[in-house]
Amino acid sequence: MTQWTKLLTLILIMTTIAAAAALSVPVIVREINLGIDLRGGVYVLLEAQTAEDGGEQTPGDGEAVAQEPLGWWQKVTAWFDGLFGGKEGQEAGGISADDMAATVAVLRNRVDSFGLTEPIIQREGERRIRIELATDPTKPEQSQREILETIGKTALLEFKDASGKTVLTGANLTVAQAVYQTDEFGRQVPMVSLEFDSKGAQIFAELTASHIGQQVPIYLDGEVISAPQVRTAITDGKAVITGIGSIDEAARLANLLRSGALPLEMVQLEVRTVGPTLGSDSLLKSLWAGLIGMGLVMLFMFAFYRLPGLIASFALLGYSVILLDVLVALKAVLTLPGIAGIILTVGMAVDANVIIFERLKEELKNGKTHRASMFAAFDKALSSILDGNITTLIVAAILYALGTGPIRGFAVTLSLGIICSMFTAIVVTRMMMNYLVDSNIVKNNWLLGVNR
Repeated sequence: MTQWTKLLTLILIMTTIAAAAALSVPVIVREINLGIDLRGGVYVLLEAQTAEDGGEQTPGDGEAVAQEPLGWWQKVTAWFDGLFGGKEGQEAGGISADDMAATVAVLRNRVDSFGLTEPIIQREGERRIRIELATDPTKPEQSQREILETIGKTALLEFKDASGKTVLTGANLTVAQAVYQTDEFGRQVPMVSLEFDSKGAQIFAELTASHIGQQVPIYLDGEVISAPQVRTAITDGKAVITGIGSIDEAARLANLLRSGALPLEMVQLEVRTVGPTLGSDSLLKSLWAGLIGMGLVMLFMFAFYRLPGLIASFALLGYSVILLDVLVALKAVLTLPGIAGIILTVGMAVDANVIIFERLKEELKNGKTHRASMFAAFDKALSSILDGNITTLIVAAILYALGTGPIRGFAVTLSLGIICSMFTAIVVTRMMMNYLVDSNIVKNNWLLGVNR
């Protein structure tokens, strides 16, 4: 006997997926962030300065300042960045390749604070670094100004004693965070909270102990940004930078300090706004390719697997909505390689369903009931689905870790697509198949894809 409650529930799920897709399209189109290849952005060309150029090779007015040591991963990426820019340690016009590689690493850390912006950061020649970064289309001028302020500062943090001697720098900084704290008047004001390592904490304790009742000025790139008065010795290695206008300014300053000071002084040789390198035609063609590909996949699934194929088609539609909504929620930047990653995962999203439905057909041919065949198909196909997708996730993780710019965009969309496709195949498809079988509307195996 037909179970109408189960059938109506299945129809309701399908209708909900279709409605969600229709309602999400305007939001996705409006909110999705496009990369520099599709929308345009800012182009900045930086050049390292030496003493002969009238600049400095290291910050601190010729004084050697200890830089925060790079982590092992930063060393690896820095090596890749400088692979074609000269041998490690080789001098190039008074500037070492090590310093250039470290500068690229610091700039990448700063740019990463803008989120999933898929920047292009490349070394050009011996002394130049090119940065291309997408800007916010709603406020391009403000976005460009913030980018230039972030990447242009040397960000050398100094604490000086009463005689003007630098006793502590950002090299000993471990934590820099934008926070709200209560000032002496009881107001909640933005500040930057600092924490030093053990060596820095000891130096800071000695500095504050010897300057009780005096001001200890805090310098950033040679300019005083805060001059708090010491009331008591501070032994926990914590300090704050006050006098900041807004929490956004505090966040930018904290990001600069976390990234560390640039090993080299950089000057901006060229700054310009760039248009999309690929244009709207490429975006439109890519979207049409994705829609046509998805339509053909849905048609094939329905023709080959009948009712399970129809359910897989709705699951694929739900997968697309979930994936694009996740990209919008993460404020990810969509570039043409990213779109390619999405189109690729459309086919991969159906792979899991193909494995499940082929197993279902085998179980039905062996004489099992519809319900028993369905459970066996999902259980036996699970290991194959997980193995195939996990190996692809590992490759995507390597691409994201070693790649830059558009390569990372491809890795992000590929990874998210795999995760969403596994969810829709294992959870959504199984749920709808369960309602289909329990409704008892399927009277023969042909409707489940078994040929007579």
